[in-house]
Amino acid sequence: MAAAAEPLASWAEGQTKQSIIDFVSDVSTEGSPNYVRPPERIAVFDNDGTLWVEQPLYVTILFAVDRVKVLAPEHPEWNEKVPFASMLKGNLRAALSRGEKSLIELVIGTHSGVTNAEFATIASEWIASAIHPTTKRPIKEMVYQPMLELLAYLRSNGFKNYVVSGGMVEFMRVWMEELYGIPPEQVIGSSLEMELVMRDGKQELMRLPKLLSFNNENAKPINISRHIGRRPIAAFGNSDGDLQMLQWTTDGEGARFGLFVRHTDADREWSYDRKSSIGKLNKGLDEAEVRGWTVVDMKRDWKRIFPREKE
Repeated sequence: MAAAAEPLASWAEGQTKQSIIDFVSDVSTEGSPNYVRPPERIAVFDNDGTLWVEQPLYVTILFAVDRVKVLAPEHPEWNEKVPFASMLKGNLRAALSRGEKSLIELVIGTHSGVTNAEFATIASEWIASAIHPTTKRPIKEMVYQPMLELLAYLRSNGFKNYVVSGGMVEFMRVWMEELYGIPPEQVIGSSLEMELVMRDGKQELMRLPKLLSFNNENAKPINISRHIGRRPIAAFGNSDGDLQMLQWTTDGEGARFGLFVRHTDADREWSYDRKSSIGKLNKGLDEAEVRGWTVVDMKRDWKRIFPREKE
């Protein structure tokens, strides 16, 4: 009989890897005092910076940047409108100078005005050929191999994995099953308002230029409750935007697990945390120390970061 593949093969031996294995064994072994029935083995993952890269910009925004160029002829008003005018002039820093407000306006302007089916086609075609601006590698290759192994390890031990991200949910749903093995119904994200319309005798969902939910910080536990109906027993993130999700998850009864991915490898990826404008991890680091959450030191704990990278 062939030997079973080593779980978490890209994780270095040590306390970080062992904390995951110990928790999974504890909650999935019948007879354990902390045994959890399979329907209650829910794990939630942030996406950007947790499952794949978020530097120098969130991938949702890279998509929006390209969409601004495509849609500009249909929107002459963008030549004078913030943040589109700066972006069309090639000044990305100015376009994003208002932080979250600019990001939301870009997403609303570039993700609306089409049906859900049309948007899915647009997003699928973009992700299939998108190249990361820094590494020049396909964006679909910029996923973290250790986290792919973690998703698989949890599934093999009866967990149901969900992505809970600030990214736009319909954008993520078109590729997450291929990259992570997570089906569309297990993806929770930010969303636009929609309306039901008739087109050529068929009902379609039209995407409106109005934000329904920005799935970040406090909104993450709320949307988890709305969509899943159970409190997760494990939560994985990388920034202060995930803090409330980890707090709410680990505040539940019984065995609980919280983990932050800390970006510490400037050679193989990026190094940033407390002062970063993207993926800031400040309060979360302090809270992790108090609560005993696991913190991944990417440079120390991951033998390789990307699927095609050699150890």
